Amino acid sequence: MARLHDYHILGTDELLAMIATTKGYYSRDYSLWLGWNNMRYIIDAAFLQAKLLNRTLILPSFVYARTCEYDTAVCSEHAEMVSMGTALGMPHWNKVDAWRIPLPLMLNITRMRAAHPVILVADYLRLHDLPADFEAGNGEWDRVRYPAETLFVVENEAYDPRGTVRVDSLPDEVKARGNWTLNAKGVGGAWMHAEESAVSRHLRHYVRPSTSTADYDIARNILKRTEFAEQYDLLSADGFAACLHENGWEILHTFDMHRKTDMARTVVNPIRQVAQRTSLRSWTDDYGDVDTEVLVLVGETHSERKAGTMLFTTDVARKAFQRAVLQETLPNDAFLALAETLAQRMSRLVQGRLWMGAHMRRGDFVSQGWAVDRSAEKHLWRVKAHLEKGRKDFDKIKDVQPYDVPDMVPNMDLVTLERPDIRDPFYLATDERDPVVLKMFRDTGGVVLQDLLTEADEKVIGWPLAFMAVRGVVEQSILAHSAFFTGSSLSSVAGGIVNMRAARGADWRTVFFS
Repeated sequence: MARLHDYHILGTDELLAMIATTKGYYSRDYSLWLGWNNMRYIIDAAFLQAKLLNRTLILPSFVYARTCEYDTAVCSEHAEMVSMGTALGMPHWNKVDAWRIPLPLMLNITRMRAAHPVILVADYLRLHDLPADFEAGNGEWDRVRYPAETLFVVENEAYDPRGTVRVDSLPDEVKARGNWTLNAKGVGGAWMHAEESAVSRHLRHYVRPSTSTADYDIARNILKRTEFAEQYDLLSADGFAACLHENGWEILHTFDMHRKTDMARTVVNPIRQVAQRTSLRSWTDDYGDVDTEVLVLVGETHSERKAGTMLFTTDVARKAFQRAVLQETLPNDAFLALAETLAQRMSRLVQGRLWMGAHMRRGDFVSQGWAVDRSAEKHLWRVKAHLEKGRKDFDKIKDVQPYDVPDMVPNMDLVTLERPDIRDPFYLATDERDPVVLKMFRDTGGVVLQDLLTEADEKVIGWPLAFMAVRGVVEQSILAHSAFFTGSSLSSVAGGIVNMRAARGADWRTVFFS
């Protein structure tokens, strides 16, 4: 049976030895009311923030699973059932019940520790001889119960105020170009005031107010059509960079959107942006010299931001974050092993040919108006249309073009296995639970998780498979093996699948976001 924790619980001496390699702790308010995939993206950002400050990351000991696949009594035998309204202190959640499940069930904390020190709130409380119930049910760091003298608080409004760009760090050459000086108190710094140039004033017209950045290619093409093209070599990348630097601007690295939205938060399509140098606020330079035991980031920084919740001043730093997301913060090993087995069964269903899959979000996407269509039948029709286009596109693919992610080995199945047949079934990950609708899905070629699971599988994994949140992680991992995938650009679940596919060497042309 799968272990409750894919997590080596360290003794006090082991914890202290690990923590001693860092300069204290880093924690933040975790938005535990969100679904697992959004929580996962917050954890990705927290892992990055802790690494940059060389602080031990503190993660919540539990997350909430809001849906049980069986009678609620079955799930309540294995996990504590709570009222979300009471647990979160948010009355509008009063009608929603959920189960607290250990975070290490969802995430391989042991693997994270191989890259950087990580503990749970429960570990922190144990080390400080504090009661276990000090851990807040809403994921916030309780600033009343914990001694104030141990805390340095980064207020939410200080993270990236409007008109600023939060970046990882400031290279020495960037500081030199802007005459950056350390503040007298030793925390943070400031740029020397300089008169703005005509080039800078021109570029500012194309900055997005919501991000304080402009697209690299757009900025370059705009300048090419101005009189500034006579002053600078804008045809070369080096010439454009020199133009930016001379006029108070810097090149930043981040990730592209899908269908004009960042809700999927993938890290597979690197892009460059530009920003005025004086707008940059460095995480390491602002808070790297804080010597208080615990540094805490208050409030929500997840919404309307890129993956990692900051931009990168170097390509090397961007790649390091990709590596962390794709290789260091992974699901429980038991779930990955099960997904591998189920993917092999899916392959046998199509006689060893390439097989295709989709994520079809219903539930809250229908009530929120985010689903492709309110009608399940019409929604499925669109999904199948995307799959059919993908099947036909296989004939155009003669080589493998993987995503631009580090340490990746191209998956050659795309050019060595037989193409999908029009009659082949496809894997369908969905939160739809209406038996009539599920029958319609199956009758038209869809294979759902329960069709692949055996009684032996469920015995191996045990009670965690009673929760939809766990099944969702397994389904993401299954779809990482698919030859083609389609999902919604509004879904963090779909974004996680694309990240997993990229890590496995998938071709960037074998995905379609609706």
